[in-house]
Amino acid sequence: MIELYSWATPNGHKIHIMLEECGLAYRTHAVDIGSGAQFDPAFLAISPNNKIPAIVDPDGPDGAPISLFESGAILLYLAGKTGRFLPDDTRGKYEVLQWLMFQMGGVGPMLGQAHHFRIYAPEKIDYAVTRYTNEAKRLYGVMNKRLANSRYLGGKDYSIADMAVFPWLRSWKNQGIDWADYPHLKGWFDEIGHRPAVQRGCEVLADQRKPITDDKAREVLFGATQYARH
Repeated sequence: MIELYSWATPNGHKIHIMLEECGLAYRTHAVDIGSGAQFDPAFLAISPNNKIPAIVDPDGPDGAPISLFESGAILLYLAGKTGRFLPDDTRGKYEVLQWLMFQMGGVGPMLGQAHHFRIYAPEKIDYAVTRYTNEAKRLYGVMNKRLANSRYLGGKDYSIADMAVFPWLRSWKNQGIDWADYPHLKGWFDEIGHRPAVQRGCEVLADQRKPITDDKAREVLFGATQYARH
């Protein structure tokens, strides 16, 4: 059984969805990032960057346990372990991988900054709000254009690229997005959202997450605690 260390965030949901899609047995360990649980030494031994998600698979590639952090790496590992959601042929594989990297290097970081400056920042900085809202719209436009000619982001088949992007778009209101501007992406979003495994994955730990409203949680997530030595 895979040990999953996670929280109900877009990056966490990527792995929840993949585990559900693959039908893999897993046990969830809640890492409440608002309370500082990500700085616990036991968790840092698995995820040295103090970020969720992370996994420990007792049945690793060589039969020995393996621990992994970084959601993109975990998606690739689980795809390799199960032989699912990543094409076998070289061309198809790299078509999916480029969109996975697009999420990891663009969608996640930029939409995360849009969330921060639009909602969580202690002061409103117009330049930052405009900068990251416009970048969110640009990224949505890139995906909308892709999906005008492709059923899924990575090609004709549903893949880890779709699983990586979908959770980040669930907060479209917080990103200043109007779905009417992205009809092809909206159709894709609705289709992915109706998948039973996706729905189950997005429910994992959702009942434990609380809105970030208190000063302690804000300090843990965005303040000096992040930069202290752990």
